[in-house]
Amino acid sequence: MENTETDSWKKTACIICALNCGLEIKTEGGRITKIKGDKAHPISQGYICEKSQRMDFYQNGADRIDSPKRRRPDGSYEDIDWNTAISEIAEKFTDIKNKHGGESIFYYGGGSQGNHLGGTYADSTIKALGIQYRSNALAQEKTGEGWVQGKMMGAPVHGDFENCEVAVFLGKNPWQSHGFARTRAVLREIQNDPNRAMIVIDPRRTETAEMAEYHLAVKPGTDAWCLTALSAILVQEGLIATDWLKEHTTGYAAVEAVMKKIDITHYASVCGVDETLLRSAARRIAIAKSVSMIEDLGVQMNMHSTLNSYLNRLVWLLTGNYAKAGANNAFVPFLSLSNSTRVTPKSTPSEPAAPRKWTHSPVIGAKVIMGLIPCNVIPDEILTDHPKRFRAMFIESSNPVHSLADSQRMRQALRALECSVVIDVAMTETARQADYVLPASSQFEKAEATFFNLEFPRNGFQLRQPHLAPRPGTLPEAEIHARLLEAMGQLNDGHYRFLRTAARLGHTAFGLAFAWKSMRDKKVARYAPVVLYRTLGLRMPAGLAPAASLWGISQLYVRAQPAAAKGAGFGGSKLLGGNRLFKAILNNPSGVIFAVSQYADSWRAVKLPDHKINLEIKELLAELATIDTKLPHHLPDFPYILSSGERRAETSNTSIRNPEWLKKGAFGILRIHPDDAASMGCAEGDWIELRTPRGAAQAPIEITDELQRGHVSLPNGHGLDYHQADGSIVRRGVPLNELTNTTDRDPFAGTPWHKYVPVHLERFTPA
Repeated sequence: MENTETDSWKKTACIICALNCGLEIKTEGGRITKIKGDKAHPISQGYICEKSQRMDFYQNGADRIDSPKRRRPDGSYEDIDWNTAISEIAEKFTDIKNKHGGESIFYYGGGSQGNHLGGTYADSTIKALGIQYRSNALAQEKTGEGWVQGKMMGAPVHGDFENCEVAVFLGKNPWQSHGFARTRAVLREIQNDPNRAMIVIDPRRTETAEMAEYHLAVKPGTDAWCLTALSAILVQEGLIATDWLKEHTTGYAAVEAVMKKIDITHYASVCGVDETLLRSAARRIAIAKSVSMIEDLGVQMNMHSTLNSYLNRLVWLLTGNYAKAGANNAFVPFLSLSNSTRVTPKSTPSEPAAPRKWTHSPVIGAKVIMGLIPCNVIPDEILTDHPKRFRAMFIESSNPVHSLADSQRMRQALRALECSVVIDVAMTETARQADYVLPASSQFEKAEATFFNLEFPRNGFQLRQPHLAPRPGTLPEAEIHARLLEAMGQLNDGHYRFLRTAARLGHTAFGLAFAWKSMRDKKVARYAPVVLYRTLGLRMPAGLAPAASLWGISQLYVRAQPAAAKGAGFGGSKLLGGNRLFKAILNNPSGVIFAVSQYADSWRAVKLPDHKINLEIKELLAELATIDTKLPHHLPDFPYILSSGERRAETSNTSIRNPEWLKKGAFGILRIHPDDAASMGCAEGDWIELRTPRGAAQAPIEITDELQRGHVSLPNGHGLDYHQADGSIVRRGVPLNELTNTTDRDPFAGTPWHKYVPVHLERFTPA
C-alpha cells in the first residue's frame, strides 16, 4: 500500500495486553504521531490506559529486520533474498521430516498480543510438515486453568465485572494488568458503590488491593491454603447454594467430605491471613447476589497453580455464581485458541483427518494440555540423544529465549537443533540464535486481528487495517507461509485457478465453489487458509488480503454457534450468515459484535452430561489432601522469595523493544520491604545483587512496605538486548529468565513458578 499521510484519524488497536483496546491514530512520515481511544470500538468504547501511547516505539524500533537472514558458522548473519531463504528452509525442513517424521519438528508461537492472523496461515505449514507438537505463551500461564476448566465444565468462562456485586481478584492486579474491558473505569465504579465490594488475594498491597474492602495478604506461595480455607468456611458454616448445587452440579459430596475436615484456623495460619478476615470475606461472597472472580499470573505461575485454578472455581461455584448477570459466564469465542487454527468449514468432508492428538511429550512424557507442550520442558525435549527428540524448530512472533525459564538452556537448545527458523518483526534474543530469520511486516503495516475475544453477553472482533507502508524487504505471514507451501510442492496455480474465477462473482458464488473444490481436492481443504489467501485474497480491499482466512473462520463460527450468531444479526443460511459476518468485519474498522448470548447459553455451553458442572476432580482433591506436606520451601542459601515479572506502570509488552518508551521512572527496580533493606544496610536507590540457584543479576532498589518481609519483586518486560541503529547494544533492567529454572514447575501442567523464585540478596556496589 502507499504511505499516504492525511490528517484523518485511523482505526486500529493497542497491542500491549490481551484486551487490545480500540485506538485511533494519526501518522506522519512513517511514524505514529498521535493516539487516542476509539469511542466507536464496541468493547473498549474509547477506554485506554497510558501504555497505549507506546505504539510508535514498536513500529520504529532500530532492531526491526528488513531482509531475510541466514546464520553463518561464526554466529554472524548475512542478508539473503526471499527466494533463497524460502527454498533453503523448505528443503531443510522437508529433509528432516522425511528422515525423522514431522513429529521431530516443533512449532512455537503463532502470534503475540495483537497479531493472531499469522497463526491461521501457520496452520497450513504445520500440516504440510506433519508437525505434531507445538507450544506458545499460553503454556506458561493458562494450561493448568484450561485443564481444570475442561474437567469441570468444558467451556471457557469470564467474569462480568461491570455488573457484579463482589469482584474477587486472585493473584491479579487489574489496575496494571487489566483483564476485562474498561478495567480502571470499572474498578472505580465498584470502589465508589457502597453496595459493591472488591476482594484481593495477593501477597503485595497492589493498586487494586488499596481500593479493596478485603485484602487477603497471603504469604508468597500459600494461595492454595487461603482458597481452601474460603471453601471450607462456606461448607462448614452452611453458606453454600444447596438447591442450586443439587440442580446444576455433580460431585459435591466428595468436595464436602474434604472441606469438612479442613482445620480453618491452621490454614489461616499457614497463609498468614487473619481467620476473622477470611471468614468475613467468605461471608461477603456468600450473601452477594453476584460474584465474578478472575485469576492471573500471581497464582498461575506459582506453587500449586493447577490446584489454585480448581480451588478458585470452587469458591464461586459453591455459591452459585454461574450463568447469571454479574457472575461468571461461558463466552462465545470467534476462534478458540485452545484448538488448531483450522479454518476449513466443517461441511467439507474430504479434508484429511487431523494429526494425532498426542497426550504427552515424546521424550519426558509431560502432559500436553490444550494441544501445548509445557514451556519448561522444551529444552529437555531437545538436549538429549533420545530418538524422538525435537530436531528442528519453527518459531513465529515469539521470543522464547527471553520469555521462558532458564534462558541459558533455551539458547543451548536452539543451537543444538539441526535447523531453526524465526518469523518476527525484530532481531530478538531468539532470532539471534536461529539459523534463518524471516522479517514480517509490523502490525500497523498489514491486516491484523486478535482472537482474545472474551466478553459476555456481547462479544466483539476487530479486523485492523494497515495504515503504514510495509517496510521494504518484509512480508506478511500469510505470504511467507504461502511461499513455503508452494516451495514444498504442496500447492500451485492449479489449486487456485478455479477459485480465483469464482471469487470474481462474489462471496456466495465463491463459497459454493470452495465447497465443491474442497470435496474434490484434498489439498484445497487441507491448506484452506493459504488457498483463501491466494484466491479470495486477490479480490479483497487494498492491503486486506491477509484477512482472507477470516472468511473461513466466519463460516465455521456461524455453523458452530448459530444462536449467538443469530443474536448478533448473522442468522439464516449458514453460508449467507457467514458471508454477512465476513462483510461486516471488513466494513467496520472499529470492530463488530459477532456474538450475542443469553444466560441460558452458559448452561448449554457446559460440555458434560446433562450440562451439569463437575465439582469433583479426583487428582486435585488427592493433591489437596497432601499440601500440608508440601509447604512453601525456603532454601537455606536463598532465604528470600522473588516474584519475577510484576506488572507496573513502567512495564510493557516485550514487543516494545526500544527502551526510550520509558519517560518516567527507571528500568529493573527491585522492590523490597524496609526491614529487609535495613538488614543489609541499604537505602533507597542502592544496588543489590540477586543470586538464584540458576543465575545472578544486579538491580537498584525501591523500599516499600507494599511487600511483606522476605518478599521482593522485579518487573516484567525489561532486560531486552536492544540493538541500536549504530550497532551498539543497550540492556536496561534485568532479564528475569537468566534467574529462573526449568525444574521449578507445576506437577500437573508444568507451568513455571516465576512468582516463587528462591533468591539470595546482598548489597552491591556498581563499578
